[in-house]
Amino acid sequence: MRIGELAKATGTTARALRHYEQAGLISSERAANDYRVYDERAVVRVRNIRYLLAAGLTLDDVRAFLPCLDGDVAAAPPSETGLRVAWERLAVLNERIAAQTAARDRLAAALRDTTGSLSPEAAVS
Repeated sequence: MRIGELAKATGTTARALRHYEQAGLISSERAANDYRVYDERAVVRVRNIRYLLAAGLTLDDVRAFLPCLDGDVAAAPPSETGLRVAWERLAVLNERIAAQTAARDRLAAALRDTTGSLSPEAAVS
């Protein structure tokens, strides 16, 4: 299948597919006209990549799951490497959430101190 067909079948974009290919997560052959041609199995692989990305992993993280990207990645028993990568990513996400929460709380406190309220309507009236 061509790149547009794979993009449509997986709910992604051709640009994302080229990015996945550049990252070494998917591969294609070249047709005589130099168009990328993907195997039907690429649909499962791309869906699994998107599943892992939606879970908060990065493309670099997804590389740890290469051995199971062609099957049901959600149902496969986790590998030691996969678990380590997932735990590390969870720690990073928790740190980011804590930093964002602290920034929000500082901004809310500054607004309360300045306006006496957290309501935008109270600040302009």
